[in-house]
Amino acid sequence: MGLAAAPAAAVGLGSRDHRECARFYADLVDGVPGCTLAPAVRPTSSGDTTGIGLVTGIRLLGAAVSLVAAGGGSALPAGRMVTLVVLAQCRADFAGEGGTLCADCRDGQHLGLRLSFSAFEVGVNAVLSIKSLSFSRACARLICGCALLLLALPISAATQLVSEQKALPGSLAIPYQMYRLDNGLTLILHPDHSDPLVHVNVTYHVGSSREQQGMTGFAHFFEHMMFQGSQHVGDQQHLKLIQQAGGSVNGQTDNDVTRYYQTVPANELERVLWLESDRMGFLLQAVSQKKFEIQRDTVKNERAQRIDNQPYGRIGEVMGESLYPRDHPYSWPVIGYTEDLNRVDVNDLKRFFLTWYGPNNATLTIGGDFDPQQALSWVEKYFGPLPAGPAIPRLQPQPVELKADRHVTLEDRIEQPVLLVSIPTRVRPGSEDELALILLSEVLGGSKNSLFYQQLVKTGLAVQASADFSCRELDCRLDLTLVPNTSRMQGLAPLAQKAATLLSNFAERGVRADDLARVQGILKAQGVWRLDSVEGKVNELSEGQVQQGDPQAGLKQLQQLQGMTAARVMQAYRQFIAGKPALWLSVVPKGQTKWQVAKPDFQPSTRQLSSYQHQAAPALRQVNDHFDRSKMPASRATPVLKMPTLWRRTLGSLSILGSQQTELPAVSLIITLPGGRRTEPAGKAGVANLTALMVRQGTRRLSGEQLSDELQRMGANIGLSADLYNTTVDVSALSEALPKTLALVQELLAEPAFREEDFIRLKSQLLQAERQRAQEPGVLADRTFNRLIYGTASPLSAPDEGYLATLGALTLADVKRYYAENYHPAGGKVIVVGDVAPETIVSRLAFLTTDPRVPRQLPSVTPRQAQAAPGIYLLDLPGAVQSTLRIGRRALPYDATGPFFVAQLMNFNFGGNFNSRLNLMLREEKGYTYGISSHFSAVPDVGEFMIAADVRADATVDALQTLATVMTDYRQQGPTAAELDYLKSAFSRQEVLSYETLDQKADFLLSLALQNNPDDYIQRQQLRLQQISASELKHAAQTWLDWQQQVIVVVGDAARLEKGLRSLHLPVQRVPNPNDSRQGPYPAKAQSKQGNL
Repeated sequence: MGLAAAPAAAVGLGSRDHRECARFYADLVDGVPGCTLAPAVRPTSSGDTTGIGLVTGIRLLGAAVSLVAAGGGSALPAGRMVTLVVLAQCRADFAGEGGTLCADCRDGQHLGLRLSFSAFEVGVNAVLSIKSLSFSRACARLICGCALLLLALPISAATQLVSEQKALPGSLAIPYQMYRLDNGLTLILHPDHSDPLVHVNVTYHVGSSREQQGMTGFAHFFEHMMFQGSQHVGDQQHLKLIQQAGGSVNGQTDNDVTRYYQTVPANELERVLWLESDRMGFLLQAVSQKKFEIQRDTVKNERAQRIDNQPYGRIGEVMGESLYPRDHPYSWPVIGYTEDLNRVDVNDLKRFFLTWYGPNNATLTIGGDFDPQQALSWVEKYFGPLPAGPAIPRLQPQPVELKADRHVTLEDRIEQPVLLVSIPTRVRPGSEDELALILLSEVLGGSKNSLFYQQLVKTGLAVQASADFSCRELDCRLDLTLVPNTSRMQGLAPLAQKAATLLSNFAERGVRADDLARVQGILKAQGVWRLDSVEGKVNELSEGQVQQGDPQAGLKQLQQLQGMTAARVMQAYRQFIAGKPALWLSVVPKGQTKWQVAKPDFQPSTRQLSSYQHQAAPALRQVNDHFDRSKMPASRATPVLKMPTLWRRTLGSLSILGSQQTELPAVSLIITLPGGRRTEPAGKAGVANLTALMVRQGTRRLSGEQLSDELQRMGANIGLSADLYNTTVDVSALSEALPKTLALVQELLAEPAFREEDFIRLKSQLLQAERQRAQEPGVLADRTFNRLIYGTASPLSAPDEGYLATLGALTLADVKRYYAENYHPAGGKVIVVGDVAPETIVSRLAFLTTDPRVPRQLPSVTPRQAQAAPGIYLLDLPGAVQSTLRIGRRALPYDATGPFFVAQLMNFNFGGNFNSRLNLMLREEKGYTYGISSHFSAVPDVGEFMIAADVRADATVDALQTLATVMTDYRQQGPTAAELDYLKSAFSRQEVLSYETLDQKADFLLSLALQNNPDDYIQRQQLRLQQISASELKHAAQTWLDWQQQVIVVVGDAARLEKGLRSLHLPVQRVPNPNDSRQGPYPAKAQSKQGNL
């Protein structure tokens, strides 16, 4: 039977389902000599929408070949008329005329009916472009085979494969396939089966740059609203489902885009796609005025916490207002202005969504352990029916150009003045000029070998000097950050003059060959480490496509950077930087304008806001689904947890624990030297940290700059730090550079230079940083809490950096003494993860055995002082717009599966996740805070329980009352059955995501080594978790969540808060600044009479 008979034979199929219809046409094609339908494209399921498309495709193919067969061996008629006849017949079948297609196939909402039509029209036109053609059976066979080859692709004609990148051994290229759906959604797939997880990123091409004056902050505000539920997803359910699956989820807004991303176990991919598609297509159906108002309060709390109540918080806002005209999209902050948020309503929000949150303005990127064809099918199912929004024109660059220098001053609640310099350019984002100026900025201020560091920091004029060239969608600019050495100067003007001279005279110095080699080494290493996780690869693909229209843009830029010449960099410098006007922003302490570079000569224009008019609710987009979207996809089988394969060796008194991983050509290595802050002599707080930093300043052979240069050329890094128990050496290197990197580690540990000039400079930098840190509300609260919980004599209460008084008194002799007593590896641990064989790395670490010293007895850090009495401790911070809270008590030392672990499990539903009782009540219900959380933390000797939050100043008292109520209820009732199930699911599944990157694996091995955990402690924790009962958790809550036993720290405006705090009938006591090491222990008994809440 020939295909010419297809129309007649198909009559009467209207009563059959589409699976039967599809099989009919499959059999029909199989009856034609030379035409065989591949098994891969035979429809097998009644829910197979690809099968529907196959039916339609074969129907159209049948019409075309019928036309061909009618011509026999004679020449085909030429011209458009034949095409029109054929297409008319096809359109009739699409409409269901004559009953030639089954009922399901005639359903206009099925994805399959959009699959083949455009491809068919292109094919017929191609055939008809030949003026005459004799059609033999072989030609018919060719046409049929080609058409079926196209149909064999498991994508519809409406889903186009736009581009792809195959895996290339030895290359940094990320393999992917990019598709575009009929509604405009861009889909990028990156299969990576190395770990049983997936990362899903949905990026909408809308940021603050798409907002209007008077309605700023909408893009960021909408990020919050996207987590408030949709038509088929309940309030907070998106977050809860992801966390219950053991995943992580968040969103982020910048000037140009808004991203929503989550990492979950691989079995949860379909559910994530269902969630993301539901809020893309059905968010507005669940938006209410109450949700709008609560999230508006949350955003205002976020602004207060991150900007208004934070030292230096307004720098970005003032820079934008001073650099750009008021109507420029970058002139306002991403978070927006509070007055704008106050004047809009929920209908404005809906209009914003309908404009910007359509599939045609979104890029969906999926990376990880999944089957590409299955993922594509799910995307078509869940996202395909969503209608496109309005067409979105791409914004063109809008660079600004200053006619002369601008000088602006910002007075802030700070101790340390700062100078910010910004030079706007007319560089086009994504151009070669951008890459050249990125290299230039690294040469100017990217490392210790940079021009600014050598001429400003090394000479003692500044404690920090950096440069950064960056592009956003609309412009590119060079930014300098200069922090003066206040012990050497009393104003910013000399520093500004020196920086300006260096910049203008750069043409004489130029870019040198060693500059290029160093910077290219840095950028190559950064390119490799960005690919250490599936999330990193997804981000590379997504950012490249959204910002530059090419998923491989990042890789191509890296390749271009490696080939950049000094002459090309200097060309860009002369064209865009040399002699160009700049914005000079002086950030000075309040009332100390003597520090400013120059008297302000520019004032941003006043914001001109049009009168606001409330508008009616807009009509919503209608979605016509071909399935029941209200049914949430079931979780598939939980993937098997892939723990790192371990190896062990002993090297003298050192224990080496490693795991060989070959996915990335890199190695992460950790060496611990027992000691840390617990071995600091009395009155020497900060010496452990200062010693670690001094060791890193260079060796007898190499200066700090020479050391940095060698490391940067290799793309390697060596870091030293001191914590409570150890000094830690962190090493990261590309595999090829590991031998040379370890040789430098050996040299650093054995032959540190301890130069006097380095000590003076470094100590000055630390003192200035500590003066500023001591003004931050969060730091003040943490330090006050630690002193109350552990006592002032405990190393647990002292900051790593030390106090201003102790740090100021330290000498180079103190550093050398601490080094001599503590810098030996006896009893230490070594962790090695990456692309290196065990025997190879053991042989290269032999230098650690040359020190003859043996392990020593080290002091315990168990506090000797009693905890302060329960009550409220108020630290005055005049003018604070928020109150910073720390609430808790001394608690349990660390254990893997005992009481401490049980306390952690108990805390999960109280304050240990976004959907905890604390956060849902104080953030989502009350709108008092941007976020609140609680945790148990511990070391082997002692631990603590703590609640942390920043709340609106005017809500401080009510927030504490609410917190007390939530704590008391949980203590009395324990977790509900639903909370217990949620805990067991979320806690058990999160381990799947914990061993992906080299650093994650190294941290896991470090926990085994330092905390003496058994190798199978994760499995033991899983077993303990499944055995835990609600009564056990309730008992833990009764032990630790007694409101009357909590130490409550409040950092805020005492004049505004104290009267209200006393109304809580708890003892209230003013406390001094915790940064003064001379203060004695806080009283064990508070002064006021204690009562009940």
